[in-house]
Amino acid sequence: MSTLIQDPTRILFFTGKGGVGKTSAACATAIGLADAGKRVLLVSTDPASNLDEVLRVKLSAAPTAVPSVPRLAALNIDPEEAAHAYRERVVGPYRGVLPAVAVASIEEQLSGACTVEIAAFDEFSKLLGDKVATAAFDHVIFDTAPTGHTLRLLELPAAWSTFIDANVGGTSCLGPLSGLSAQKALYAASNEALRDPAQTTLVLVARPDRSSLVEAERTRAELAQLGVANVQLILNGVFRARDASDATAVAMEARGRTALEALPVGLRGLRRVDVPLLAFGLVGIDALRKMGSPGASADETVPTDSPSTFRGEHLDALIDEIAKHRHGVVMTMGKGGVGKTTVAARIANALAYRGLPVTLTTTDPAAHVAAAALELSSGGASQLRVTRIDPALETRRYTAEVLAAAGAGLDAQGRALLEEDLRSPCTEEIAVFRAFAETVAQGEDRFVVIDTAPTGHTLLLLDAAESYHREVLRKPSGSPEAVQRLLPRLRDPAFTRVVLVTLPEATPIHEAMQLERDLARADIKPFAWVVNQSLTPLSVTDPVLRARRAHEATHLQELVGHAARIVLEPWTTRTAPLAAPPPIQALRRASPMD
Repeated sequence: MSTLIQDPTRILFFTGKGGVGKTSAACATAIGLADAGKRVLLVSTDPASNLDEVLRVKLSAAPTAVPSVPRLAALNIDPEEAAHAYRERVVGPYRGVLPAVAVASIEEQLSGACTVEIAAFDEFSKLLGDKVATAAFDHVIFDTAPTGHTLRLLELPAAWSTFIDANVGGTSCLGPLSGLSAQKALYAASNEALRDPAQTTLVLVARPDRSSLVEAERTRAELAQLGVANVQLILNGVFRARDASDATAVAMEARGRTALEALPVGLRGLRRVDVPLLAFGLVGIDALRKMGSPGASADETVPTDSPSTFRGEHLDALIDEIAKHRHGVVMTMGKGGVGKTTVAARIANALAYRGLPVTLTTTDPAAHVAAAALELSSGGASQLRVTRIDPALETRRYTAEVLAAAGAGLDAQGRALLEEDLRSPCTEEIAVFRAFAETVAQGEDRFVVIDTAPTGHTLLLLDAAESYHREVLRKPSGSPEAVQRLLPRLRDPAFTRVVLVTLPEATPIHEAMQLERDLARADIKPFAWVVNQSLTPLSVTDPVLRARRAHEATHLQELVGHAARIVLEPWTTRTAPLAAPPPIQALRRASPMD
């Protein structure tokens, strides 16, 4: 039986910073419980789910049996499929009853990111709050989306229940509230299950590095505020050097040891399991069983590896080409935890060092761009501004604008209804989208380097750009110029350069390839790939690192002939500090509410 979780409750959540191994830990636990005779349902709530690849089975929104693991079934909550089904439930009864133009209007109103969120949440609530829906299983294990969005998901039961209780007008940004009210009991049950330590355990997964542990502590504190107290900790990838003459191995062990010595106080009191850095990739049932087995070992037969013939470009050469254009947008995109923030900070600092005005910003609530920018600063700080899109601030700003414009001529009752609608959780989506559009517009006069949120949520943002763009083409006078021009700017390769960041591992590379295909459907082509934290350019003798370097060769070969430009960044001990000291000021956008 898996030793990753002690005294497992019926419901298990695995959460943490992107790229720490949540999916691997969730899968290893699910397999261990199933091998012990339990009936297990494994669920991914991540829009960028890679359960299919890890388990090597094609999944859908319905439970699918996992071959070679009796009693284990798995499913993906696909946000787009859920939104399509949600729209059909709302629109279907009106087809053939209302005029086609009216039906099309309803469909358009339900095409935004908010509909995707509530539809996916409906599916999640059924599995969490409706015991009948999962009565066939002894355990339900959730492999959640990266931390910031997981917390948003966990808050939704209370947020939507409160909204339903407080809304007396009977409408929301999703239309009539009758459908939401019907779900009220389910939402309440979901809320209760999350907070019941006898039912639910939250498993924080982290790596032994500073940023990951700080993120885990932030999550633990916010979970405590939400009333979730049954929390355990998995430290994944703990490394012990086996060859003292290998400078890279010694540095890697020292970095992990330093991080663990500074383990946040709040994490020290949690039940904890350390998982060693393994020499093999965690894809496939056999590998996952090894991760979850008692005394999981990093030792494996070390393949005979020879120096790789793979040669990539240098990041400086890429930056030199970008700098020639004097302005524009650079977006770093990819799976969570691959180093998007560090790469974005390096690009921004290098452009500023060349004397060019640069704004470094992020759409990722868990990112630390100011800290990364300071660590990597190379003398161009006077040209560099560091900002972030703050959802709470942008929501207040947007709400104030709407009330000032649309609410000016309303009577007291009309204004009250407008204020009520603006309290909907959906308002934040619109506000953040507008802020993103305005940030991109700054690229007309300077460089704007955007560290994006993890992949799935970035795609939701781009989907929002598509639907908003269709809408503003019909009503351009009612939308800001930045919103009207957002999608054309993103599609212009002379204005926007997308840099796909990945690790030399199967899952991050395959996910980046899928992201590339999704971008192609939006007529957006990547400018270059950056393969981060690679052992390939280094000389290593430690057996575990040699084995991992040998595995890299296979993954890197997949990119040859696929990507036109590939930058290979070697593994380094350099990591961003925990907070940004004063020399770089994290600027906020002005708000009427400040």
